[in-house]
Amino acid sequence: MRPTAPTREVNSKPLTGSGRLLQHILVYSDSASWGIIPQTRRRLAFEARWPGVLERTLAPERAVRVIEDCLNGRRTVWDDPFKPGRNGLEGLAQRIEIHSPLALVILMLGTNDFQSVHELTAAHSAQGIATLVRAIRQAPIEPGMPVPPVLVVAPPRIVNPSGSMAAKFAGAGRKSEGLAAAFQAVAVELDCAFFDASSVTGPSLVDGTHLDADQHLALGRALAAHIERSSLLGPTP
Repeated sequence: MRPTAPTREVNSKPLTGSGRLLQHILVYSDSASWGIIPQTRRRLAFEARWPGVLERTLAPERAVRVIEDCLNGRRTVWDDPFKPGRNGLEGLAQRIEIHSPLALVILMLGTNDFQSVHELTAAHSAQGIATLVRAIRQAPIEPGMPVPPVLVVAPPRIVNPSGSMAAKFAGAGRKSEGLAAAFQAVAVELDCAFFDASSVTGPSLVDGTHLDADQHLALGRALAAHIERSSLLGPTP
């Protein structure tokens, strides 16, 4: 009889070279977090995008790595009729599996639910977010690895899309009325943390949809403060 291989305990707490606990945060979002520069096809550098600002702001006290999974045009749970792969539910469980163990998942989606090709409301988008939260919690992660907490972020509300975004988001202001409140209600129902990005910034003045560099800075810093204040990453080492 061949000897059986010894079982190995899953390392659910990755360490840095210095022995500090390395905490991974997954940002699951769209072009606003990808860092597109409004009215261009260029991208802000990592350190200027809000996920990079978040990592840098948390880093002095923690060993943190922010993983970006931010796709232009991504919806919560709906398909883009013109571009494949924009349904946020597709492949989400596998992304959680790939990047585990995760200390936190930040969901900031919803803006693209209100493109003119969709007749959706804030309530529909909130149910999309709820579906994503459930998918994260049911992801097939390795035994012994933690199910990560989820921070739901309501994106800055579109009020006046302009330039190349005007036709794409026609009617978005009307359709997205009450979005932050709907997201907050879902977060409470599912016992998730919640943050309203509109509390610190509106959308870009250039296109009314994305974020300018100073808005990325404000959002990243505000989210870092909220994460620490809410103890989402546990006590400071």
